[in-house]
Amino acid sequence: MRIVLVGPPGAGKGTQAAYLAHNLSIPHISTGDLFRANMSQGTDLGKQARAYIDAGQLVPDEVTIGMAKDRMSQPDAVNGFLLDGFPRNVGQAEALDVMLKDEGVKLDAVLDLEVPEDEVVKRIAGRRVCRRDSAHVFHVTYSPPKAEGVCDVCGGELYQRHDDSEETVRTRLEVYHTQTEPIIDYYRAQGLVVTISALGEVADVTARAMEALKPSAEG
Repeated sequence: MRIVLVGPPGAGKGTQAAYLAHNLSIPHISTGDLFRANMSQGTDLGKQARAYIDAGQLVPDEVTIGMAKDRMSQPDAVNGFLLDGFPRNVGQAEALDVMLKDEGVKLDAVLDLEVPEDEVVKRIAGRRVCRRDSAHVFHVTYSPPKAEGVCDVCGGELYQRHDDSEETVRTRLEVYHTQTEPIIDYYRAQGLVVTISALGEVADVTARAMEALKPSAEG
């Protein structure tokens, strides 16, 4: 299957992408991984991306599209893939359509993870990270530490990252609504969108997604 995963920040896309890709035996292709791999390997596209990032600028669509095209041409993606973070806007979605058409294939589904905005803010703004080891992450509501502000694992101080502040989260949501959400209507016009609730336990959301994707897989 060839799937695009969409949803607002805090919807759990990365977590669901990993489970779904495993269950469907297709590679999980995320924009973040593409950038890290190309920059660490020093590819031409990676060098271009790093130059923009180092200058504090957004990486142009053509660079991101080039990375995605190269990754989707790898042997493990011949029979399908799950795209996470790409396409990020309608221009990238149109470029993806052209890429797939050139290869004589098409998308099977666009899985839209739906989460109320207040829940997104609650999920992200409630995160607390250990200053000693950032791998130790807690949540004031869903997984609180035994002692407020203290890491259960190493006793380090817990703090809220700037990227997790409510103000930053709402800014990220506005960017999502303006730039990325329009691709849902773009793909809905093609009859590809499958929307599910991303509320609840991780396993329940995965099961819901697998069930919703069945018609696309069978079709």
